[in-house]
Amino acid sequence: MRRKQCEIKSMGVIEEILGRTRVGRLATIGRDGFPYITPVNYVWWNGSVYFHCAHQGEKIDNITLNNKVCFEVDIPLSYLGLEYDRKRPTCQVHQFYHCVIIRGRAEIVSDLQEKIAALNVLVEVHEGTTDFAKVTEESKGLAPCTVIAVRVEHISGKSDLAQKMAEEDREKVAEYLLQRDLPGDREAAGLIGKYNG
Repeated sequence: MRRKQCEIKSMGVIEEILGRTRVGRLATIGRDGFPYITPVNYVWWNGSVYFHCAHQGEKIDNITLNNKVCFEVDIPLSYLGLEYDRKRPTCQVHQFYHCVIIRGRAEIVSDLQEKIAALNVLVEVHEGTTDFAKVTEESKGLAPCTVIAVRVEHISGKSDLAQKMAEEDREKVAEYLLQRDLPGDREAAGLIGKYNG
C-alpha cells in the first residue's frame, strides 16, 4: 500500500468493516481476458466471504475458468467539497472512507452442511434477527441455489481520514464536519479526531 499511514493494521477493524457492509463487489476474469465486476450480497463468516447465486451465469463461468478473484467493500463517510474552503485548489476535494480488499480463490461450496450454514448466516446478518425459518436440507430454495466462498489469500484495509493533513488542518476539518452534520460527517469527524495529538 502506497499510503502506509492509511493502512488498517488491525484484523479486528477489517472484520468490523466487512461486518458493517452488506454488498461487495466481486471481480473475476472473463474468457475474453477482461475483468468482470458485479455487486453481490454477502456475509463475512469463518474467515471467508460467502454469497449465493444461480447455477449459471457469467460469474460462475468466470470462476470455473479461473478461480482467482478480488473482492472489495467500502464505507463512504464524508465528502469534503469546494464549499469547505474556496481558496483550496479544486483538486483537493476529498472523500473520507474505509475499504477492504480481498484477493483469494472462489470455490463453489460442495459440502451441504457448510452451504446450509452459510445461507442461514447470510439471512441472519441481512435480516438482523435469528427469528426466521432456517434453511434445511428439505428447503425448496436450496437446490437451485449455488453458494460461493471466497477463500482469502491476502486481505488489506484502508481508512482515508485526513492522515496526510497537519494536525491543525485535521482539527478544522473535524470541526467543519461536526457543524455541517450531513450523513457520515459525525463518524468521520470522530475518527479524524483520533489522529490528532
